[in-house]
Amino acid sequence: MSDNLKNGNNDSEYEDVCYICRRPESKAGKMIHIPKNICVCSDCMQKTFDSMDKVGGPFGGMPYMDMFNMGQPQQEVPKRQKLKKKTEKSEEKKEHPQGIFDIKHLPAPHVIKGTLDEYVVGQDFAKKVMSVAVYNHYKRVLTDSEKEDGIEIEKSNMLMIGPTGSGKTYLVKTLAKILQVPLAITDATSLTEAGYIGDDVESVLSKLLAAADNDVEKAEHGIIFIDEIDKIAKKRNTNSRDVSGESVQQGMLKLLEGSDVEVPVGASSKNAMVPMTTVNTRNILFVCGGAFPELEKIIKKRLTKQSSIGFMSQLGDEFDKDENILQKASTEDLREFGMIPEFLGRLPVVFALQAMTEEMLAKVLVQPKNAIIKQYQKLLALDEVDLRFDEEAVSAIAKKAVEKKTGARALRAIIEDFMLDIMYEIPKDDLIGRVTITKDYIEKSGAPLIEMRGSGEAKLLTQRD
Repeated sequence: MSDNLKNGNNDSEYEDVCYICRRPESKAGKMIHIPKNICVCSDCMQKTFDSMDKVGGPFGGMPYMDMFNMGQPQQEVPKRQKLKKKTEKSEEKKEHPQGIFDIKHLPAPHVIKGTLDEYVVGQDFAKKVMSVAVYNHYKRVLTDSEKEDGIEIEKSNMLMIGPTGSGKTYLVKTLAKILQVPLAITDATSLTEAGYIGDDVESVLSKLLAAADNDVEKAEHGIIFIDEIDKIAKKRNTNSRDVSGESVQQGMLKLLEGSDVEVPVGASSKNAMVPMTTVNTRNILFVCGGAFPELEKIIKKRLTKQSSIGFMSQLGDEFDKDENILQKASTEDLREFGMIPEFLGRLPVVFALQAMTEEMLAKVLVQPKNAIIKQYQKLLALDEVDLRFDEEAVSAIAKKAVEKKTGARALRAIIEDFMLDIMYEIPKDDLIGRVTITKDYIEKSGAPLIEMRGSGEAKLLTQRD
């Protein structure tokens, strides 16, 4: 019995990589296995022997085998640097590359939106747009209509505009969970032009390949979410080279459009010791998101530039209190912000998310499947304690979150603050059966209501300082 079977490792799904040239077995041919778990392709082995013959030596050049560092202990090549073998496609029965769904079982837009509603509060328009875009994208992926009638359906790449904490990342995460496709979430702030310190644009594909377990075929049907896309806008009023702005947008054009890209396996940068593989981005759905700070000023300037004197005129401060002014954003505004037209042209679906209101934040606390309050209730339920929140307490938390102006992210910080004492004190007393969070406790003018098991008695925790 082989060592792989003994250890329970399913290495048969992966192919070896040459120790010298780093080519996978599918490109370099059958590997020669030598001691210390080293694999060498026949080409590199022949070159090695040829070089030994030229150099010579007392034993036919054998002493020069130390180029493999055989005296040094070698570690086995980790699976993350091995490529998954490509499966042969059957002509009779063509399965979906992921084996998850086909065109008949692809969820309809209303089904996708219905599932999003269970996890995300509000943002109905954004959920509707994303459901239709994703549905059309995977219909395009799962059918080869171009071969039948010559009509090629283009990709539905998306650009999300929304203030911080409005749910951009969470929407994409939930979407990938519904469709069960590989998802890579990356940040545009670390991307730089090729040749400079930072990540090349191809690093976003490396993350998707890792999420697909190094299965190229599976990765080519995944979703990539690039957050903070507004950080690669053209820098204004600068004389230095813009290596993390416009040049990054230009480098991403080929990814968004669809092309064959050389991607490092198991690393974020290209070097001689990392195996490379080719990934086609034609069927990868790209979703870009950003808060676009100060875009509101550009929109207001455009909306009020035609102001005139009279009853039909628009006042300069008319849109100052409009929290959802980002929904009026146009391609012209994004170009003035610093996004190049070629980049925007490859993101045809542009939409904005609503700013989180006090009412929406109150619903975020209690309605979603994994609401923050439900998480704490589950934590205390493990200690056999029933945690409850008054309606007034929920409203008080939402009011505090609105004041912080960081969207739904503020909710967690607020709850962590006042739940600290409760999570510390409750495990001390096994007789506590129920804890009720009150409005006074949230506002630091009172204490939570504590009910003991079986006795029906209620008492208050010591008021916090």
